[in-house]
Amino acid sequence: MTRVMSGWKLPVIFLASLYVLQAFCALAEEAPSVAADPVLEKRVMRLSEELRCLVCQNQSLSDSNAELATDLRNQVREMMQAGKSDAQIRDYMVASYGDFILYDPPFKMTTLVLWVGPFLLLVLGAVMLARNLKQRRQAVSEQPLTSEQRARARTLLSGNQDEAQ
Repeated sequence: MTRVMSGWKLPVIFLASLYVLQAFCALAEEAPSVAADPVLEKRVMRLSEELRCLVCQNQSLSDSNAELATDLRNQVREMMQAGKSDAQIRDYMVASYGDFILYDPPFKMTTLVLWVGPFLLLVLGAVMLARNLKQRRQAVSEQPLTSEQRARARTLLSGNQDEAQ
C-alpha cells in the first residue's frame, strides 16, 4: 500500500536535498596541476594541443581523457623535464607514431593526399554537377512541347487560369 506524503514533507525534503547539494558543490575544488612547475605544465599543454590523440576522433592530447593520451602527455612532460626542446619532442612523436600525430602535418609525398585531396574532391564534385546540369538541359531541350501543352502554357502565362483547367 502506498502512502501519499503530506503537503509539507515534500517541499522540506526538496529544500534539504538542495542544501546538501550546495554543500558538496562548495567543497569541490579544481584539480591541481600535475607538474609542480606551472610554466612547465603550460608548455606541456601547448605542445599537447599540437599533437593528435591516436585513439580519439579528432581530439588533441590535451583535450582527450583516453589512457593513451594521458600516457603520451606524461611522456611529453618527462621529456621536457629531461631538457628536450619542443622540436625534439615533436620529432620523437612523429618517429614513433607517424605524421598522423600532428594536427598540421608537413607537405611531403606521404601527406600529399591530406593536402590535395579536399581540393580534388571539390573540383570533382563541381565537374560532376556541371555534367549533370548539362545532361538535364539537353534532355529538356530534346523533348519539344506538344501543341496542346503549348496552348495550355500560353493560357497560363496570359493569366487565364480558368481556361487552362
